Amino acid sequence: MWSGRESLCIPERFRRSDCVLDSQVKEDGLRIRTVEHLLSALEAAGVDNCRIEIENLDDQDNEAEIPIFDGSAREWVEALDEVGLETATDIDGKSCEKIAPHVNEPVHVWRNDSFIAAFPSEVVRVTYGINFSQAPAIGCQWFSTPPLDDLVYSMQIASSRTFCIYEEVEQMRSAGLIKGGSLENAIVCSISKGWLNPPLRFSDEPCRHKILDLIGDLSLLAQFGNQGLPVAHIVAYKGGHALHVDLTRQLMGMT
Repeated sequence: MWSGRESLCIPERFRRSDCVLDSQVKEDGLRIRTVEHLLSALEAAGVDNCRIEIENLDDQDNEAEIPIFDGSAREWVEALDEVGLETATDIDGKSCEKIAPHVNEPVHVWRNDSFIAAFPSEVVRVTYGINFSQAPAIGCQWFSTPPLDDLVYSMQIASSRTFCIYEEVEQMRSAGLIKGGSLENAIVCSISKGWLNPPLRFSDEPCRHKILDLIGDLSLLAQFGNQGLPVAHIVAYKGGHALHVDLTRQLMGMT
């Protein structure tokens, strides 16, 4: 059960992709890809009212891609720090109280041996586990945040980069499923050779990046200037964008 807002439905013009490689939004026939890192940084910074302009839209395909930079949210956080934030006001010059959604009873989703659960909590916490047994250099990792705020996010989460398994990427590339990407915008791990572009920024960087993605994926729950990330202890194991979307849908349906 939720408290703190009247409506929890994402507007109909927004649709989330079930693609496990990135998150997307759609509006008026336009598709914007790889939105999760930018949205993650905005949500963590408490930005609830902004205008995002995207140049170089592909007119033929009616889609665009948010810059991925080094595969983390660090550059977005630095840009927000550089320009600073302003308190939004109404026509009378008054600021509106920002309301945060609270999870009042446990909710969970799962697929096979993967799951995400949200438990009632007085503060926002995220505990995330991953298990890549096929890649020993990654293996099984767990990371749990302290009470999550913008400082914790910028120091412990924002700089963690997208990661991938080299052999799996090569299979998809050979099948024509992916064309972009390089060692400059992801950390790449080989099943047999380990990390191909070290050093890591954290020993558990892949696990931290999953939290970065989760925050971005949950941010679209926000409406009317309210917080998107729910006040809850979110516990996930072997999740990804598709499972994050499942949790989002569950939370949207609760009243």
